[in-house]
Amino acid sequence: MANTVEPTETEQDNVSPEISRTQPLALVQGVPWLLFIVALALIAWLGWKAFGPKDLGDPLATSLVAFEKQNTLTVFSAQLAPVVASNDSRLFGTIQSRQVAVIPSRVDYTLDLSEMNASRLKWDADSETLDVQIPAVKVGKPNLDEGRAQYLREGIWISRDAQDSLTRKNTKLAEQQAVTQAGNPILLGLARTAAKDAIRQNLAIPLQVAGYGNVTVNVRFDGEKVTK
Repeated sequence: MANTVEPTETEQDNVSPEISRTQPLALVQGVPWLLFIVALALIAWLGWKAFGPKDLGDPLATSLVAFEKQNTLTVFSAQLAPVVASNDSRLFGTIQSRQVAVIPSRVDYTLDLSEMNASRLKWDADSETLDVQIPAVKVGKPNLDEGRAQYLREGIWISRDAQDSLTRKNTKLAEQQAVTQAGNPILLGLARTAAKDAIRQNLAIPLQVAGYGNVTVNVRFDGEKVTK
């Protein structure tokens, strides 16, 4: 039978510390390489920032690209509810009828971007500011939702022809009233504010993507004074 030799207490003391130091030693040896890689990446980044390409292109051309595919931009929509009334007379006035109508309507406010060109843009490289002059907001034709209209009719007897006549009159009146309501200064003010916000967003994002950072975009309408 083979004899088994047990290591002495001295031998155990000599072996165990060496084995226990193997993993920490590998980690310690890898730290300098990790620091070297991090330092190399930092140097490369600083070098690109210092000596990389400075020409980001023409900011005005970049801005005009944002308008190329948008001839018309809807910036605001108003939901209106004109209340109108019409009368109808038949048989020499012996038969009278009346119709009151509430016809929901929607009016869109738009910008004509086909008028945008380089003469409406001004770039200040020192302050990284883009000044934009835009055309006036246009009030669109009211879109009447007669499918949701509500009618109240009065009369002893209302023929089909009389009812059709009353409805046509009220539709015309509702469209006229919606145009008048859409021209309200409050609604126009909201549309103008929405237009400026839309233009700022449409121009700021492409410039940021192009590498200009957080630029300032000032927007004003034709005839509006420049504010500083």
